[in-house]
Amino acid sequence: MGDDVLSPQTGSLLIKLKPEGIYVPNITPFNKKGEIMYDKLAELVEHWIKGGISGIVANASTGEAPYLSRDEKMKLIEFIKKQAKGRIQVFAGTGAMSTWQTIELTKDAKDAGAEAALITTPFFFKPNDEEIAQYFIDVINAVDMPVILYNVPKFTGYSVNPKVVAKVADECSGLVAMKDSSGNPGNMAEVIRLCGDKINCLSGSADMILPTLMLGGKGAIVAVGNIIPSECVELYKAYKNGDPVTAGNYQHKASYVNKVLVRELPQIAAIKYAVSEKGFDAGVPRKPLTELTAEAKAAVREAMKLFYLFLYSSNLIDS
Repeated sequence: MGDDVLSPQTGSLLIKLKPEGIYVPNITPFNKKGEIMYDKLAELVEHWIKGGISGIVANASTGEAPYLSRDEKMKLIEFIKKQAKGRIQVFAGTGAMSTWQTIELTKDAKDAGAEAALITTPFFFKPNDEEIAQYFIDVINAVDMPVILYNVPKFTGYSVNPKVVAKVADECSGLVAMKDSSGNPGNMAEVIRLCGDKINCLSGSADMILPTLMLGGKGAIVAVGNIIPSECVELYKAYKNGDPVTAGNYQHKASYVNKVLVRELPQIAAIKYAVSEKGFDAGVPRKPLTELTAEAKAAVREAMKLFYLFLYSSNLIDS
């Protein structure tokens, strides 16, 4: 999975993780009072692990991280880590608006047992390229923990310049991967070209799992993994086993689910409802987010019906 290296910043031993495979940025099940339902989360963790995933990313955007307290974030990492029992990797989202906040949350995540930190670029105020690079360098210098740079333009308002990623990768061995949710294959290709094998590139969009692998990427961290973990894993395995036709078939289906649940409907509510339709209690979104309307719920049911109907068919789902 990786080599042991000495951190050039601190001289301490750092595990050079090389994230590969399919990772689930887990939903956080809340009851109608807004309380976390840990018993329901335990059932979901088992479901995702049985699907063959490589790991879980706690406190990410799909987990409603902006609505979690600092204490809740630590407890969630500890709970998932304990439930996983070493069967998968456990990462955690730790990005915040300022450098010091991100350092604080990243240290928390390490103390709670997370094996790597998924860190968004700073948001609210839009930093320039130099500020973005220095942000990651400062954070990595301050923590002996592998870091995954998270490029998510729809939440931050901008996409990271590939040259910024390359600069951080050149200066910091602690940067081990990038999750790219831009949906731009050119952006992914340029990062891979500039960084080579210094970091692993992971898709953050279900639409880009197969394209990312074909460009030289190593896997994905995708929201639809909450709903169709085994199918995402089969896509990955098919490509790795030299079967692009089967991989392509899975990609078409994953893209359809992503189109409806992530692009067309309110993402958090739609994913939670789809998970609940599979027989799990995924809870409801935390306010101010709301549950789906009856019409939207019907759209989710229809999308999942078509997904399973055509899963093993060579026919494409109509758009």
